[in-house]
Amino acid sequence: MAAVHTTELPAGRNEDAINEVRRVLERVTDPEIPVLTIADLGILRDVLWNDGGIQVIITPTYSGCPAMQTIEQDIRAELNRNGYADVEVKTQLAPPWTTDWLSAAGREKLLEYGIVPPAGSSAKQDLRVPVTGLACPRCQSADTVEISRFGSTPCKALYRCNACLEPFDYFKCL
Repeated sequence: MAAVHTTELPAGRNEDAINEVRRVLERVTDPEIPVLTIADLGILRDVLWNDGGIQVIITPTYSGCPAMQTIEQDIRAELNRNGYADVEVKTQLAPPWTTDWLSAAGREKLLEYGIVPPAGSSAKQDLRVPVTGLACPRCQSADTVEISRFGSTPCKALYRCNACLEPFDYFKCL
């Protein structure tokens, strides 16, 4: 285990130290989609030094997300394993999370995992209308249809490919 960091840094921003903490946090994965990190998802909003400790600010994908408690515990555990003892995790609800915050790497990881990433920008989507022409992550056919507005989690819809007949999740634009 790494030594506990006891260097007291000024409140606010210390870019080298913050970047080191961010590198550590890039190992924290989403418990519902374990191929994505909290950075990939865009829920890792900020890292600050606060009275000699670290403050990590996260935004849930939606306000009732049941994974947030696990994510907070995972953040603390990963930072503690890497020598950071004084950790505060703060949940920030505004601005609300949007799929526009997903990283390019996160979108690629979703597709490789078999989940179609959000199509387009959330600002341009009508969530009441199913997205058409999504390419199946298995056979790449665009002959797909929504079979349920909600998939394995509220942020996903369930689709079926009419070519290979396989079901797949679509991560909705939110």
